[in-house]
Amino acid sequence: MRSGDKRSLVIPADADTATPAQQIKAEGDTIADRLCAIRQTLPEHVQLVCVSKYKSRQQIMEAYQAGERLFAESRVQELVDKAATLPDDIQWHFIGHLQTNKVRQVLPVVSLIQSVDSEHLLQKISDEAVRLGKQVDVLLEVHVAQEQTKTGFSIDEARELLSTVKVYNSAGYFTDFPSVRVRGLMCMASNTDDMEQVAAEFARVSDLAHEVFDDPILSMGMSEDYPVAIKQGSNMVRIGSAIFGER
Repeated sequence: MRSGDKRSLVIPADADTATPAQQIKAEGDTIADRLCAIRQTLPEHVQLVCVSKYKSRQQIMEAYQAGERLFAESRVQELVDKAATLPDDIQWHFIGHLQTNKVRQVLPVVSLIQSVDSEHLLQKISDEAVRLGKQVDVLLEVHVAQEQTKTGFSIDEARELLSTVKVYNSAGYFTDFPSVRVRGLMCMASNTDDMEQVAAEFARVSDLAHEVFDDPILSMGMSEDYPVAIKQGSNMVRIGSAIFGER
């Protein structure tokens, strides 16, 4: 924070009165200021993913210079272009809807695909990973939100897939999908001000994750609802606008 600027960026522990994004997005705060504020709200076990979609390389470098190394993109070409021109020690996640004909472009770049939303896509990732001789870590995207435009497995579909493929060999890979390691689940909650509904949706995904996995990655929570997600067991949050501002 700039010298002489006495505004506090600490977010209240009670997220019901104001969202984190509302608390941090004070006019004039830098990306470094916002990251500092967000870090103060995250327990040690929760990993921050900086969602940099639609953001400039300059903005990403501001976050990088503030110590961040984990970024996420939702469009394939934007991801590939940024990865080619930004520092090599950045880890990239893919969080958007991934078309099967774009899998080949994404795999060499990412450390985690968070948005596997169909068995067909999982098979394509496996086939391409085998071709490349590469291990690929993924999360299954679970659809619990009200909006039908959001993609993903239903709770029952995810449970069935994770139980019938059963799954892991000794190295942690699906035996039916060589070179793919399903590490956990990802979801988006409904776009609503009703935090009780949001909490219930996150809880359903958290319950499934701990039913199926011993030590899952549970990617839940974005700028407006991540404290609620953490209370429901999230250990990875995807934050964009609260860091970088709106589009």
